[in-house]
Amino acid sequence: MSKPFQFKEFTVHQDKAAMKVGTDGVLLGAWCSLDKYPDSILDIGSGTGVISLMLAQRCDAMTIDAVELDENAYEQSVANFEDSDWGDRLYCYNASFQEFSDEISEEEETYDLIVSNPPFYTDDFKTQDVSRNKARFTSSLSFEALIIGVSKILSEKGVFSVVVPFKEETNFIALAKENNLFLNRLCRVKGHETSEIKRTLMEFSFYEIELKQESLVIETARHNYTEAYIELTKDFYLKM
Repeated sequence: MSKPFQFKEFTVHQDKAAMKVGTDGVLLGAWCSLDKYPDSILDIGSGTGVISLMLAQRCDAMTIDAVELDENAYEQSVANFEDSDWGDRLYCYNASFQEFSDEISEEEETYDLIVSNPPFYTDDFKTQDVSRNKARFTSSLSFEALIIGVSKILSEKGVFSVVVPFKEETNFIALAKENNLFLNRLCRVKGHETSEIKRTLMEFSFYEIELKQESLVIETARHNYTEAYIELTKDFYLKM
């Protein structure tokens, strides 16, 4: 049984969720921009709910919704939300994002900030664990379906933040552009200085503006974190 993950201001129980708390989600939750003071936030594929909880800690948005397809992960998100100090602002829906975005779009509702740490592995190889497959493979939510859904329910001046494998960066940017979502900010992430770029954090909007490019190295040596990584995550990790 997976131990709860203790952050500075909240705890994430993760024994039911297929995908445990990981660096990708924490990076996205800490990196995504809140400069426009969003009133409403949506976390797509919430898993344990860690990104939603980080955003509740970081800002005063009145509505922080999450949508999660897997029933066990959904139940875990709900419990983690209720156990937190921000339970009155956090709500999780048990649905596919396609169904959810269609419904929200029909009601003509929108979100000012949409975040997602989407399924990654597009390969045909799958594990025997159905929940883990849903969380890890894009067949349950393709990048295209994600982007189309976001384009329907993002507010006019809203921001969409996402983390993807570096090898998917170019494809994701092109798909977003086809749906009038333009790359505004980008951060390429390496494990350490000499390793290959592993992930790309990206921020999109309906406006074409000058691209802000950043890079981030996580470690200088095993468990020795860079100043930039500490600065980004210090409000969350206990040992930072």
